[in-house]
Amino acid sequence: MTRIGIRLVLLIAIGATIGCDRVTKHVAATRLSNGPGRSFLADTFRLEYAENTGAFLSLGADWPRPAQTVVFGAGNALLLALLVVATRRSWPRRTLLGVALLVGGGVSNLLDRIIHGAVIDFMNVGIGPLRTGIFNVADMAIMLGVGIVLLETCRPDGHAPAKGQVDSRRS
Repeated sequence: MTRIGIRLVLLIAIGATIGCDRVTKHVAATRLSNGPGRSFLADTFRLEYAENTGAFLSLGADWPRPAQTVVFGAGNALLLALLVVATRRSWPRRTLLGVALLVGGGVSNLLDRIIHGAVIDFMNVGIGPLRTGIFNVADMAIMLGVGIVLLETCRPDGHAPAKGQVDSRRS
């Protein structure tokens, strides 16, 4: 695949991530914000509206507004810009896909902070008292992106597949 083709695929991944997250947050805001949460699969999966002014698991939600703006707004924007600039390096395609998911999720959550002053969350998974925090599609994309990047960087030589495996990046 050409460089232009790879960039196009990455832009589509970023756009699809942002689009899916924006649509699901809109649905959550219009259908869940003024009513009770909904439970599915014997309470394994819950939909409930929440606005998070902090970061992961509401870290920093009790900080003063200027500190939140600097860390979660400007800091996030700077980190995302650095990730985009860093993709100019020659990274494996799967690593680039992971970074694209990180960027797409990060941009969508940043848009929430700019538009609403908080990130809209609405999903919760668990069994009994063992539950996740409330999250959204952008958070899932970020976690998937981190997982892909970590898996790719933890490969034996950092780029090539293990001995005997076919490198799908070159096909």
